[in-house]
Order: sequence, then C-alpha cells, then structure tokens
Amino acid sequence: MTNRITPLKYKYNQLLFPTPPFNFEGTVHKPSHFPSSDNSYKNGKCRFSLRYQDRTLGIGLSNLGTTYKPKIRLTTFSSKKLSNSLLESIRAEIEFRFDLGVDLKEFNKICRRDSVLKPVLKRWIGTRVSNGNSLYEFMVIATVLQNATVKRSVQMIENMFKRFGARISFDGERLSAFWPPDSIDNASEEELRALKLGYRVTMLKRQAHSLITGEIDENQLRLLSSSDLKIKLLELYGIGPASVWYLLFEVFKRYDAFEYISPWEQKIYSRLLFEKDLVDPKIILDEVNTRWGKWKMLAAHYLFEDLFWQRKTQHIPWLEELIRL
Repeated sequence: MTNRITPLKYKYNQLLFPTPPFNFEGTVHKPSHFPSSDNSYKNGKCRFSLRYQDRTLGIGLSNLGTTYKPKIRLTTFSSKKLSNSLLESIRAEIEFRFDLGVDLKEFNKICRRDSVLKPVLKRWIGTRVSNGNSLYEFMVIATVLQNATVKRSVQMIENMFKRFGARISFDGERLSAFWPPDSIDNASEEELRALKLGYRVTMLKRQAHSLITGEIDENQLRLLSSSDLKIKLLELYGIGPASVWYLLFEVFKRYDAFEYISPWEQKIYSRLLFEKDLVDPKIILDEVNTRWGKWKMLAAHYLFEDLFWQRKTQHIPWLEELIRL
C-alpha cells in the first residue's frame, strides 16, 4: 500500500428511522470490539470506512433523535458521484448491519423481569447488535483473533491495512479501509507471513479465494434459516465453533447464537452471572438458555458491552488481565 490518502469529496445525506426505543451510542460504538484504524467514534459521532460494491466509501452516523423518537443522519462520502439507486442500496445495507428495524418489545419485557439484566436495560435500552463490516471482513477479524491477545490481534490487522488497505479522508477523519479480497488471493504466502500472521496465512488466503469464486455470497446466506446458515458457515475454511456464533450473531443477527464459550469469555460470564472466578461452560450455557431463551445472545451482549462501558471510566483489574490490550 502507498501512503497516498484519497479524499472523499462527494457527500450525500439520508435519514434513518430506527424502531423505538433506540440507543444510538450503545448501537454505533462497541467498547468490547478491539480498536482499529478503520473506524472512529468521537463526540457522539460514528465514522467508518465501508467497502461496498467495489467502492471504498466513508460513512458518518449522527444522532438527531431521542430514545423514543429516534432519527439518524447517514452521510455517505465518496471520491466519485453516486447514483440514487446505489445510495438507496447503501442505506438498506447500513440499516441491516446496525439492526435498525428489529422489534425488541419482547426482549425488553424479559430484561425487566431479570435481576441481572434489569439495571443494564435501564442504561442501554434500545441498543442493537451492530457490525460495520462485511462477512468477509468479519472473517478476517475472527481469524486474527484466534489464539492471540487483543494487542497481538490489533497488530496483525494494522499490518494488513498498511500493506493491502487504503487510506481515506472525510469529515475531518483519516481512516484505513479494507482491501479487496483478490489482494490477499494474489499475495504470496511469504508476503503474508512477513506481516507476522503466522499459521493464519493459509486461512486468510482460502477465505479470500472463497469470496472471489462465489463460494461465499453474503446476501444469499442472509436468507437461510439459522440451522442451515450454521452448516454453511462451518464449511468455510478456518471457521469453527469458536468463530461461527460470532458470525451468526454479529453479522447475521441471530439472537439465540450462544452455543460456545471461549476460555476468556468463560471467565467474564462466570463473574457477571455467578460472581465467581470460574464456572463450568455447560453450567453457563444452561443458565443463559434458561434465563433468556431465544434472546440469549442479545442478552449476553448487553451484559458484555455494559462491562466494557464501565471499563472506559474505571479500572477493572481482572478484566485488564484477560484482554491485555
């Protein structure tokens, strides 16, 4: 990648109307996600790069409404003029990725009856599962997270941005942007290993190739039932039990996708649900299923994000030891 920064001089505004209640900050900014140079959240405004239909775009989301009368300004930035049909497609994609149309009435009722979630709901009612990345990009993130500390994962993704990504400027920000999959498909293994990606090189190349050949079609996958979708995702190279439920939940908005707990998450849920250092994973999974049923992953997400929001204002020694960022 060159150091050239591409300015996105064209600007288009649209309005989005999420279903109420809606929490803007809790939806557009996830403190539990590792920091990377492709997004920014400052002064209540979310900005991120978007690679969409072979274009590298900038996206800005600003809150214009309230919890019960929500309204968002979506601003799309581009280096070239965009057609109305493309802008409408971008709007629909952002609404899906940020889950703006979901009805959470049933979920909120369950939370109000739950001793653990009730205080969390008061702080974050209307928060959605959201993810600004495509399926391919999320697979890359899941891959660099495997068997690595958060700090190490950040280093790997930033090395890839510097070598294969783009740099864009818009709305006062300079951000990285994801690369087209063929950049990885065409790169040699030696070139990728020089970025300190280790054994993940084979996974990253196979994933990129799957997208290029049409083995992965995100829009078609969205139409599948959760059971069929899980089977398809597990067929993808490098996607196993530790990654598939992340994809089901964050990328495809399947709220019951909570069937596996990694060791570090086991420690977090042990404290949040049982106030103990370590509880058997099966006990945790049985507990969340009994408490929250089909909403169990969204409920766990509320707990998880609430903890990381607390981390922004207070030191939590046991959590810092786990994430080592």
